[in-house]
Amino acid sequence: MPGLIQQPLPTHLNMDRDDCTRNKTLGKNLMCRLKCVFTSSSAPERLTLEDTQQWSQSLERLLGSKYGLATFRTFLKSEFSDENIEFWLTCEDYKKITLSYKMSPKARKIFEQFVEAESPKEINIDYHTREEIKRKVNSPTPQCFDEAQKIVYGLMERDSYPRFLRSEMYKTLLESLATDNAQR
Repeated sequence: MPGLIQQPLPTHLNMDRDDCTRNKTLGKNLMCRLKCVFTSSSAPERLTLEDTQQWSQSLERLLGSKYGLATFRTFLKSEFSDENIEFWLTCEDYKKITLSYKMSPKARKIFEQFVEAESPKEINIDYHTREEIKRKVNSPTPQCFDEAQKIVYGLMERDSYPRFLRSEMYKTLLESLATDNAQR
């Protein structure tokens, strides 16, 4: 209609559109970097379409693949929800500690970083588990984080992993590898 002044969109709508555009661009940039890293001829093992398709079979299969783990971590970081995988990986490393004098400071650091209420990368576990770990950290064992690790793995399996499989990142990687296969 002539004479009407067009009002700019409300700020929150502009931000939503900007976020959407940014996420698509971020996804494409991440995919480009992942593809370059994973299909590089200098890499000892190339990422294949078959390997990537197998990630959809289970979270265990995804985490068992160095490329799968790297892609999943990148996905979680892009969603600002990487505390669970970081905790799970940190616990896996912690279990490898054999010297008790090294175990105690590492257990304390894991507790302060992931388990303690209001910690920088606080994981989502129940109060009872949190308190049990707090008690165990005073005399740490390789298993003192096992219960929390099981909870976090379950959360990833039920929430983050299905989101990853539905993500543009995973779909784009599959499509890219399928295209590369077709061109060979």
